[in-house]
Amino acid sequence: MWIWYLARSDGGSVPAIISRAQAAGVDTLIIKSSDGAHYWSQFSQGLVQELRAGGLHVCAWQYVYGTDPVAEADMGARAVKAGAQCLIIDAEAEYEGRYASAATYLHELRRRVGDSYPLGLASYPYVDYHPAFPYSVFLGSRGAQFDMPQMYWLDIGSGVVTVFRHTYTGNRIYRRPVYPLGQTYGSPLVEEVELFRGLAVRYGAPGISWWDYAWTSAAGFWPVISGLYTPAGAPPLGYPVLGRGSSGDDVLWMQEHLAREFPTQRTTGLFGPQTFGLLRAFQARHGLVVTGSTDPATWQALLRLSPVETDWSASALTANAGIRREAAFAPQSASLPARRYEIPEDGSDLAPVGRSHREP
Repeated sequence: MWIWYLARSDGGSVPAIISRAQAAGVDTLIIKSSDGAHYWSQFSQGLVQELRAGGLHVCAWQYVYGTDPVAEADMGARAVKAGAQCLIIDAEAEYEGRYASAATYLHELRRRVGDSYPLGLASYPYVDYHPAFPYSVFLGSRGAQFDMPQMYWLDIGSGVVTVFRHTYTGNRIYRRPVYPLGQTYGSPLVEEVELFRGLAVRYGAPGISWWDYAWTSAAGFWPVISGLYTPAGAPPLGYPVLGRGSSGDDVLWMQEHLAREFPTQRTTGLFGPQTFGLLRAFQARHGLVVTGSTDPATWQALLRLSPVETDWSASALTANAGIRREAAFAPQSASLPARRYEIPEDGSDLAPVGRSHREP
């Protein structure tokens, strides 16, 4: 369960929070710890210790902008020092196009907390809508180990089933376990919440979370998130279909895998003649149908390879082998606008429209 403002969650009463979470079968609280370069005092060592003494796991989440990635890494590390058992990165529109900032932020954060410390990414669920967002950096080798897309079906305006299929199809190529983030705000139907849980089970999600504590209380959804769920027939998942003219981070990710076998492959995020020819060569080499586009068999073969990641920042990841040495701070696709904000841009950061998570 996510907590934005501790004071609005059972009045900030830690015993009440522990009691309610235990009764609902919630085992982890994800509490806001910082906004950009500003730390939130509500996330303290004393709070973490009290919640953990009550049998709960405690994680922190920070909203990041990319304008000062080193300071944002400092704020993340500060929450870890206060006892956070994992850290969730809420990166959204401000990080679109900022590949160098994402690389710098993760480099500095990993330097402070270690390569094995658990990080999660909570961002837009529809990868194909955000061609300039650096998913491949945030979910890359030194990035987040798990993915928590904001699957707010009411804000998105699609049914629960559609949101699951679209989200999983775009995110699964990054090979990070998906922990669906659902909504209890905005007056969803009880049946929708139950269906969301049911699909998470059917798709094998290792966990599920909800935005947020105060909204769950106001809507009376505590029994719903832990009670019976609707068994769901899960439609089969696909893979992104990419071909000549496609663009975005999913293309970039594909190019980084293709570069493992064809080092001349440029990582531009634009599917042009070079990518078309090398992908056809890859398909022929692996006994696949030669189409020059990414069908499921091609994705499966590509994802068996380790990506040759690009070092977008001169200061980031320079000691690691297997990083492409290109004098670039972003792929060409980083200049592309979002195709649509499936979660309305005015308050898309984990909150209902018009209610930003950022510090007032």
